[in-house]
Amino acid sequence: MAAPASERNRAARELFAPLAGTYDRYARLLSFGQDPRWRAFLVSRIDAGPDDTVVDVACGTGAVALELARRHRCRVVGVDQSPEMLEEGRRRVADAGLEDRVELREGRAEELPFEDGSLAGLTFTYLLRYVDDPAATMRELVRVVRPGGRIAMLEFAVPGRPLPRAAWEAWVRAGLPLAGRAVSPGWGEVGGFLGPSIRAFWEQWPPDRMRGVWEGAGLRDVQARFLSLGGGIVMWGACAG
Repeated sequence: MAAPASERNRAARELFAPLAGTYDRYARLLSFGQDPRWRAFLVSRIDAGPDDTVVDVACGTGAVALELARRHRCRVVGVDQSPEMLEEGRRRVADAGLEDRVELREGRAEELPFEDGSLAGLTFTYLLRYVDDPAATMRELVRVVRPGGRIAMLEFAVPGRPLPRAAWEAWVRAGLPLAGRAVSPGWGEVGGFLGPSIRAFWEQWPPDRMRGVWEGAGLRDVQARFLSLGGGIVMWGACAG
């Protein structure tokens, strides 16, 4: 029997569920158009082919799952805890004519519905800030990927250099909340939430410590690249075996 969702899980679902219909449009707008570029780089870190199955965890409305299917021509299973996001994602999959290669399922990263070592690769976006135990979650993600298969993560980051950091702070403290409120009350709430959430996560889990978590979970050759002057990060590695 699956364990119940944590308070952190529930809070994330409640925050984003009302935004499913507008999520991709405003994620692109509020990231100054960077979100699609980040997703494309994330997908490029995966090595898969037409006979492989890749899972996209925290798939949301299916943007990464669709890009995986288009780029690698593989089968993709997207997993997310939000029925609202999945409903929008299934509509997008149908509109793209990729129902034969992309399947979206309800589930949680902490308890994935796959056999050990059964998948060719795995991606996840904006996930670890919303779980209680990132290290345990990473072990679960590694469990389902075969030896040699790649895992890749996309997450917001905090720029390290002074000028980009100052611009980032100005945006997340003032610009993002104002822009969000101009869109809708729900986006206003997200705009006020994201800056403190991202900052607190990287204070607790700086990149070097996160790399150690990945290696401790059974990943090797772990690499990371900061994107857009440090506003985003993609980390990836291969499952040891």
